[in-house]
Formats: sequence, C-alpha cells, structure tokens
Amino acid sequence: MNTRDAVFPPGRQALYEQNRYSPAVRANGLLFVSGQVGSREDGTPEPGLEAQVRRAFDNLNAILQAAGCTFGDVQDVTIFMLDPQSNFQRIWDIVQAGYWGDAPHPTVTAVGVTWLYGFQFEIKVVARLPGHHAASGSVQEK
Repeated sequence: MNTRDAVFPPGRQALYEQNRYSPAVRANGLLFVSGQVGSREDGTPEPGLEAQVRRAFDNLNAILQAAGCTFGDVQDVTIFMLDPQSNFQRIWDIVQAGYWGDAPHPTVTAVGVTWLYGFQFEIKVVARLPGHHAASGSVQEK
C-alpha cells in the first residue's frame, strides 16, 4: 500500500477529513498543496473577493508553515478565479502588495473558471521542501 505523507495545518484537519482530501502531500523533495480558497474554519466563504483572496493566502501560508516552508519556497502557482475580466487586476493588486515576496518570483498560471464551489478565488502551489534543492534538473538533498 502506498502511504501519502500528508501535511495538515493546525485546526482544520476535520474540514479536510470531511471533504476527503489532503491539504498537501510531500513527495520527492516537493510539497504539492491542494487548491486553497477563502474559507473560514467552518468551511464557509469569506464575504467579498478581497477577503477571500486574503483568507486563501492565510490558509495557504498555514499549510506551508506546517510543512516547514514559506512562500519563498513556492516554485509554481496556479490561480483560479471567477470573472477574470473584472477580477484579475483586483486580485493581482492584493497578491503583489502583501503576499508575493521578492524576486525571483514563482511561475504563475491564471485560469478563469465558471464555478469554484461558492468561492471566487483559489490558489494551488508546488513548493520546494527545506533541505532540498534542484541541481542539474534533479532534486537532491543538501
């Protein structure tokens, strides 16, 4: 049987167990983080786009910290949003002002979608775990 090395942030494990998925999984020196939305502790959405973006990043950062990572370890980002024509710049202003960090920045793919389970924004990332670095195209321990 293949066992996943799941990472759970403090205080939200019941929510993930109820929905039957892991918030993040460690594998081969990388941390694969499930899409994070602007949900409160009980799983309900924060009201308003800006509050959802901030809460999604707070939820993401809690998972990164539980794995010993920071946003600086993030290598790849996928952002999903409703109505990108209207919302992209609002989201980007929040992200750049408070969460993105210093250059060099991670790769980013932004995708417009029609449904996010009652949310307006979702962020999914892949991060490098501390103690691992890429060398010659492969992940090696320091």
